[in-house]
Amino acid sequence: MNKVLLGLICVVLVSPVFSHEFSPAHLIIEEDADFKYEVTWMYPIRNLGPVNLTLPNDCQSNSLESFQESKYLSEKISLQCSDSIKGKDIFIKGLSILNDALVTIKFLDGERYEGLVSVKDSKLTIPQELQVFPTGYFMLGVEHLIGGPDHLLFVFGLLFIVFGWQNLIKTITAFTLAHSITLGLSVLEIVSLPSVTIEALIALTIIYLALEIKDERNNKSTPWLMAFGFGLLHGFGFAGALSEIGIANEQLLLSLLFFNIGIEIGQLIMIPLFLISIWLLQKVKFNFSVTKLSSYAIGGMGSFWLIERVLGIF
Repeated sequence: MNKVLLGLICVVLVSPVFSHEFSPAHLIIEEDADFKYEVTWMYPIRNLGPVNLTLPNDCQSNSLESFQESKYLSEKISLQCSDSIKGKDIFIKGLSILNDALVTIKFLDGERYEGLVSVKDSKLTIPQELQVFPTGYFMLGVEHLIGGPDHLLFVFGLLFIVFGWQNLIKTITAFTLAHSITLGLSVLEIVSLPSVTIEALIALTIIYLALEIKDERNNKSTPWLMAFGFGLLHGFGFAGALSEIGIANEQLLLSLLFFNIGIEIGQLIMIPLFLISIWLLQKVKFNFSVTKLSSYAIGGMGSFWLIERVLGIF
């Protein structure tokens, strides 16, 4: 029984090593005349096979140009429709778990709409009614957190050095506050750092955390200080996907707020699952320390990411 559980632990801990980064696509549709639209379709080149974009079938589309920008391929499309696209369907097929598509639509009368298309639901019906809040960014934030194995692993590791509910609340609050600060600074272009460097530094934070977990004699009475310091780096990582696809609306602060709330909801979903997993593992009598095993696994994954990301810099 112990061998089976050990195998399951290793599978759960090692599987994120081979996960790819969260890279959403972005479809932007802007009305520039009655029933005439300019379309920008951005999708990541890596980790995504052929993607089939189907615009409303009673519209005539004409591809104008395509170009590569960073890790995204962008295509400009002219769309002429017989009437408004409200109430009509858009299909995006070929997405993956880590490659959702944010859809932004802006109309001449000032109305706008934002939604999310995923691998599970490839159809988006453009609503007739006015959308007040950019809720698409909320779902994008949830997906970004759950689809970010390095961020999840860091949060999982923090739980090994936090003792007591009061310390847990302080630590998670510190991590949230820190990454919210740098997320905002990065998206607002007040502070800009190379994404490849940030990703390598995030891997270093995971290695350091693994060493802290292994040293069980270490006094971790203030884990929230480390959570805040490293949370500043993770905030730049959270901003990566959002900065790549941009915020294509006039609600910059609201979109940023909804994206950040989505990240926090994703975090709150995962923390109880992590706590239950750790509690169950500690209740089982193994011939080894679950804490040390987790430390080695977390440190190993952090080292793998560090080497991979440093090589990506050069």
